[in-house]
Amino acid sequence: MSPVHALDRYYLILTLLVTIGYQLSGFAIAWSLQFDKITDFTGGFLLFRVLKMGSDSRFDDIRSHFWKFLGFWIGQILWIWTVSLPLTILNSPGVSELQRGGSNPKFGTSRDIAGIVLWALGFLIESIADAQKFYYKSRKVIPKGQPTNDCGHGLAIHPTSASKHTTLMSLLLIPEVETHESARIICWWGIWILCLSPTTNGNLPSSSRAAQYGAIMSPIFTTLLLMFGSGIPTAEKPTAKKFYLLSHGPSESTTSSTASDSHIWANYKAYLRQTSILIPLPPFLYRPLPSFIKQTVLLDFPIYRFDESSDGVAAVEEARRVEQ
Repeated sequence: MSPVHALDRYYLILTLLVTIGYQLSGFAIAWSLQFDKITDFTGGFLLFRVLKMGSDSRFDDIRSHFWKFLGFWIGQILWIWTVSLPLTILNSPGVSELQRGGSNPKFGTSRDIAGIVLWALGFLIESIADAQKFYYKSRKVIPKGQPTNDCGHGLAIHPTSASKHTTLMSLLLIPEVETHESARIICWWGIWILCLSPTTNGNLPSSSRAAQYGAIMSPIFTTLLLMFGSGIPTAEKPTAKKFYLLSHGPSESTTSSTASDSHIWANYKAYLRQTSILIPLPPFLYRPLPSFIKQTVLLDFPIYRFDESSDGVAAVEEARRVEQ
């Protein structure tokens, strides 16, 4: 079946309009009802989690602010449209319609295989990580003050918990990461590569080849967004702040009410020393590496780290203001 012609030969305008339409409809429902389930509806695990938990805590600070909440949805429009470009262009008349110079090579090219392998690897890592993290958080099997990575795997500082609650990741010897943003990045690079066969193994005109190569904006945008925008930066420092306040918060704070809490921050720093932020590596390989290698080759940039001398002081002052 030939592609339908609509607005432009690469479906760019059509898909943008459709994305704007259904995203703004979702915003209207979510804002009017203060309802998280529509926000997470298109993500299977996210929907399951919000149905179990009752709400999505990530939106607590913006859900009641119209313009902030709208800004999130507008950002989501741009993200969804951009990351979908490889599939949008692949299925457009400019690439897939044979009568107009398109190409449809037989499935099984090296790009097809490489793309599927990358996507499957990323999907497997993220699926296991999501399932295990949800299990450990919902069962509360990790003791208070013990950090977990996105695989739900806690640092083995508490011997009883470490022996009783060994995760599937450790049993399978799958490398650990502090976040599973690497899995998402791998998935989208895999999808872009999978869509390239008409260009690499077909006979497309130069304009169509340029469009397919230009769709590399999808994995690049995803990589930059997760590394410097809404991914790692929004997860690392807030988590570190929580553990820092458990040990160094104001004495009146309920978050630092027990003597044992004084060791929590030290435990968390020990956990970070053995856990890669982005590139999956087993702790026994990551731990002994020099800081220079971690911060360059492994992309564990200093901007992700919680600075006790600046971030710590600001966190304590903020906690004191909240208490007053």
